Amino acid sequence: MSIGEMLAATVPMARTLNLEFVETAPERAVVALPDQGDFHNHVGGPHAGAMFTLGESASGAIVLAAFGDQLTRAVPLAVSAQISYKKLAMGPVTATAVLGRPAADVVAELDRGERPEFPVTIELRRADGAVTGEMTVVWTLRPNN
Repeated sequence: MSIGEMLAATVPMARTLNLEFVETAPERAVVALPDQGDFHNHVGGPHAGAMFTLGESASGAIVLAAFGDQLTRAVPLAVSAQISYKKLAMGPVTATAVLGRPAADVVAELDRGERPEFPVTIELRRADGAVTGEMTVVWTLRPNN
């Protein structure tokens, strides 16, 4: 099962929004939100909450891709999130997430018995390529002990 399939199967909100996990790799994750009238706001674009969920889902996909091999000893958890809405989003929106720290550095902290935190940055783009939002989610790997 791919990371996208796993997230779609285990995260009800991802299924509700019909998120499409386009790319899930340790270097980058891309998730798409189709244009769906049920999730529009008052101006006909995707609701801010749907865009937040899209970005957070992309950040979760890259965290699982980068640290999936650590799940036997640590649980990934979102610590905080910040989003800025830059332009009106209309139609389908795509979120692209990248790790803000090298994965090896995060794992080294975990190896030392620490609880590492690391940012994931996300760009939200509409179909014409314009950036409609920017987001940062800070994650941690909480040791299982």
